[in-house]
Amino acid sequence: MSRRAAHLRAAVLGSPISHSKSPQLHSAAYQHLGVDLSYTRIEVPESALTGFLSGEGAEPGWAGWSVTMPLKAAMLPHMTTVSRRVDLLGVLNTVVVAEDEQGGRTLHGENTDVDGITNALREQGVTRDEPAAGVFAVLGAGGTAAAALAAAAELNFAEARVYARSPEKAAAAAPLAEQLGLPLIIRRLDQLGEDLHGNLLDVVVSTLPPRAADSLVSQLPPGGPVAPALLDVAYDPWPSALAQAWAERDWTVISGLDMLLHQAVKQVELFTTGTPNPADKLPFEDHGAMVDRMRAAIGLPVPGGGGSPLG
Repeated sequence: MSRRAAHLRAAVLGSPISHSKSPQLHSAAYQHLGVDLSYTRIEVPESALTGFLSGEGAEPGWAGWSVTMPLKAAMLPHMTTVSRRVDLLGVLNTVVVAEDEQGGRTLHGENTDVDGITNALREQGVTRDEPAAGVFAVLGAGGTAAAALAAAAELNFAEARVYARSPEKAAAAAPLAEQLGLPLIIRRLDQLGEDLHGNLLDVVVSTLPPRAADSLVSQLPPGGPVAPALLDVAYDPWPSALAQAWAERDWTVISGLDMLLHQAVKQVELFTTGTPNPADKLPFEDHGAMVDRMRAAIGLPVPGGGGSPLG
């Protein structure tokens, strides 16, 4: 993968984009690596995507782009190649810009949202050995929900349940779950409380937009010693009403910032391939130090340093 420009650049693309914490994460990593790579936010609504790719996005020096809504599916037709994961999920969140042997530009699509979810959950001890076991609940039916289903399969859960206001829309996840070998049950969003009361769920991943899960608080059981861990992807505002209610019951809460961190770590590894100090070649301890620096950049507690995920 050729990186001809002495100075590289990367950016997060989407709309709205002003709230994104990706620049803090990536900048901290590139400072740690000593790589001359700047990272910014660029407002790109879906209607402006083609213009961006033929204009500013066609300029030399790009290492890659982080891709957020509403571009995760819209970007796909513009890719030279995509990973098997992207091909399966139908959405990407990462584009790696490179050159082919003839000096032409190539765009490779990847989805590191799956890495973000799996690694955020693994940090809290969420995984399954053989045989597959446990029920993985997903709130919402959008592109991040597809990544959550892939994470459920990678973490070796025995079953997934998707809760959505529109079961018809959620039914579109059935072919993906079948390809993942993951038994799937579709439920209405207002049936979440029923399954929580029945102690049927082991993990809940909310992929709903900010405040969209607030109404679910009234469905929660009053408490109990055993409850599913919650990963709430929406991190602004934080804590969400759902995360706050979960924490008040002394149940495990994982911030969407943890997911954001871990998907960004994988992006940094992809964007620095071919640079003098690629992140994926770092010794274990140095890689950990880079991740800790990224954590601190967005206010996440560093392991051993105390702090709370609720801030």
